[in-house]
Amino acid sequence: MESTRSFNSYIEQSIINNWDKDALTDYKGATLQYHDVARKIEKLHILFENSGVEAGDKVAICGRNSAQWAVAFLATITYGAVIVPVQHEFTPEQLYHIVNHSDAKLLFVGDVVAPTINVAEMPQLEGVIYLPDNSLINSRSEKLTYAREHLNEMFGHRYPKFFRKEHVKYHVDKADELAMINYTSGTTGFSKGVMIPYRALWSNIDYLSGAIGVHIPKDSNCLCILPMAHMYGLTCEFLLQFTAGNHLFFLTRLPSPSLIQEACMEVKPAIVVSVPLVVEKIIRKKVFPELDSRYKILMSMPVIGKKVRDLLCRRVKDLFGGNFYEILVGGASLNKEIEQFLREIDFPVTVGYGTTETAPMISYSDYTDFERGSCGTPAKHMEVKIKSEDPENVPGEIWARGLNVMQGYYKNEQATQAVLDNEGWFHTGDLASMSSDGHLFIRGRIKNMLLGSNGQNVYPEEIEDKLNSMAMVSESLVLQRGEELVALVHPDMEEAHQMGFSEEDLMDVMNQNRLELNQMLPSFCKIAAIQLHDREFEKTPKKSIKRYLYRDAV
Repeated sequence: MESTRSFNSYIEQSIINNWDKDALTDYKGATLQYHDVARKIEKLHILFENSGVEAGDKVAICGRNSAQWAVAFLATITYGAVIVPVQHEFTPEQLYHIVNHSDAKLLFVGDVVAPTINVAEMPQLEGVIYLPDNSLINSRSEKLTYAREHLNEMFGHRYPKFFRKEHVKYHVDKADELAMINYTSGTTGFSKGVMIPYRALWSNIDYLSGAIGVHIPKDSNCLCILPMAHMYGLTCEFLLQFTAGNHLFFLTRLPSPSLIQEACMEVKPAIVVSVPLVVEKIIRKKVFPELDSRYKILMSMPVIGKKVRDLLCRRVKDLFGGNFYEILVGGASLNKEIEQFLREIDFPVTVGYGTTETAPMISYSDYTDFERGSCGTPAKHMEVKIKSEDPENVPGEIWARGLNVMQGYYKNEQATQAVLDNEGWFHTGDLASMSSDGHLFIRGRIKNMLLGSNGQNVYPEEIEDKLNSMAMVSESLVLQRGEELVALVHPDMEEAHQMGFSEEDLMDVMNQNRLELNQMLPSFCKIAAIQLHDREFEKTPKKSIKRYLYRDAV
């Protein structure tokens, strides 16, 4: 395996080199400079030392994105402890399961999470720390209590002549040393703790710094939209930009498309990293209503068409702040209609692909190398192959191998052996084809694939993508009922309300959608019925629908 340098050295050098620059800002809130971050990290290290936490011990963190969340994360890994990020949307029971299963000694919680938990359900914890001010919510250790009460005194005693750059010295990590345990779900039976070594963090940042970082000017503003407890947001937004010395802004509230757009206009980020749903909703609400048949006619004209496309491209760019190099979409593919529109107007958008188990990057291409429908070419430090006799034409499972790949699932050797083979290949469970020049084209999840009545493979995501572009459809799921395919549709309730539509009216629209959809599909993929669903589907942190919850919904 390739040699790597210490990942913590990236953090160390960024703090030293950017000492007096702005580092972390809570949107509409306070700003920490890099030297402020260093001081806070040092105080947490003193707290760890004096509460019995040692290198290799587990420290969990559960809260919304914030500057303090970022500091707690950095303090943990630079100390040599193992960070266990927990999605703040998880229920208290899910949090208890992860904290207990991971053997965490300490737990950081945010202001929304703190009032909901019962510490008695987590008997192994030494203490619970409140993220906004690092105060103790609970302590089972006299040393921890004493250290927190005398923290400023201890800090002053250690650094009597001020804390300076030369004092910044962090844990020198080894390539295969465990850095993180990231849980794919919070539910017993579904959750798997992905063991991510320092080499995977280093490898991702080394790759992304060259592939993306070179296009982002020094001292840029960056907006953290995605949850940092998920590998995609943690790596591609937070760690990439912090190690580059840029200024990060955190949306501390629920990141709705309207809030994201408002923040983009104000922050003017140098890159936008998002899930497709956010980009699609902003374009459908802010751009598509302004377009009519005249635009399509004008866009097809040789000279005028270029001017119209440039005008539309600038309009969409301005919605996201107007200052970014590209929009990187991950977690799922772009809707085909949205993707086609963005490509027609030469908009700088690209799609990457990855998994929690690869921390996360498997493939990515710069927008200048973006192929319609693809999610890039294999990342540096990674090998990717399609398990198919004809990878260009017959989809097969994606296998990946390299520095990004996890060590396995924590305390779950059976699950580890099911996806990691003896040669180091990670079996992703995703289906794709690959072009001769290495571009990946995702078809769907193996476990989501349905079997048609005559044995044909049916990829529900491809049908859903078409249906989601149709009238009054907000989102959909294609499910199997016997030998029939049924679409479960959550309508655009806001639009339905504005138009005064009844449920009967909506069903009329959906029946028309079904007829039009079936004309686009092979006979074995045709939808037998559409069934309305009155609320948004429950989703994972990367905004993928939790399909398993709806298996019996039709």
